[in-house]
Amino acid sequence: MTGQEKSEKFVGILVNGEWQSDATQKKETSGKFIRKDTMCRNWVTADGSAGPSGEAGFKAEPGRYHLYVSYACPWAHRTLIYRVLKGLEDLIDVSHVHWFLGDNGWTFDADENGIVGDRLFHSDRLYKIYQKADPNISGRATVPVLWDKERGTIVSNESSEIIRMFNSAFDDVGAKPGDFYPQQHRAEIDRLNTIIYDTLNNGVYKSGFATTQDSYEEAVGPVFDTLDMLEKMLAEKRFLVADQPTEADWRLFPTLLRFDAVYHGHFKCNLRRLIDYPNLWAYAREIYQWPGIAGTINLEHARKHYYQSHESINPTRIVPAGPLIDWSEPHQRDRFGS
Repeated sequence: MTGQEKSEKFVGILVNGEWQSDATQKKETSGKFIRKDTMCRNWVTADGSAGPSGEAGFKAEPGRYHLYVSYACPWAHRTLIYRVLKGLEDLIDVSHVHWFLGDNGWTFDADENGIVGDRLFHSDRLYKIYQKADPNISGRATVPVLWDKERGTIVSNESSEIIRMFNSAFDDVGAKPGDFYPQQHRAEIDRLNTIIYDTLNNGVYKSGFATTQDSYEEAVGPVFDTLDMLEKMLAEKRFLVADQPTEADWRLFPTLLRFDAVYHGHFKCNLRRLIDYPNLWAYAREIYQWPGIAGTINLEHARKHYYQSHESINPTRIVPAGPLIDWSEPHQRDRFGS
């Protein structure tokens, strides 16, 4: 270990197929949070040809794929949203992990509402799904996971790519019509995605997991610079890019949903609340009220996950009682037309 690195306890990691709950990762002494790359990057395509990464052989077929998610996780939330938007509920079944993330990683321990459980293998730990895919796999066992029942392996655990698969790959086998990544808007969607991911989607994590004052201040400023930018944009138009929501809107929403409930307090992103931005708050309510979206949400799981899983941030693991937020309040965004 050099003078530029220090060790920090992981919640667990697979090393050559073995689960290690006491593994360490190296972290710069700057105190910055650095997100690890995902490791499974195949693509489901309409005809089974290879996608932008990975290998061929994953053809879009009803009932072939299974999705593992956490209601708490904003990255997994994207995939639940697309599953509903594209009407894939009967084509791709789903399992939910428990909200607590500890030394055993994500688990399928029962919760009080009976919504947790591995419907495919009846496993007790998510990392065992990764072991089924590759007995010698190394890396973090994260959600979401898109599993191929036919080949008995993981297609992908990269949310940004899973939603693009859901967007178009199943169009000829029963998906609802709709393209949330239209060709004529791709450049602008990609531009906004890049900004919003770095400064806001991941920016709240860089703020929350910072371990020095300098790294915290470096991260928290851009969070609010981006929120300010979005507030100005949404004062003039209904959605970020087009006259209907696109991928840019659906990728933004999971972070906005969790902002006041979690990130404002838990991650110290407390310069302003979402509800202090009149245009952005109304926009977020419209997305929440979009047909089917509320059914993809469990804020109780999200609040419990963050406040009780992150002992280094919240040693008492006390979950705050609030805030009380009315997401059903009329949004009045239809004044822009459709």
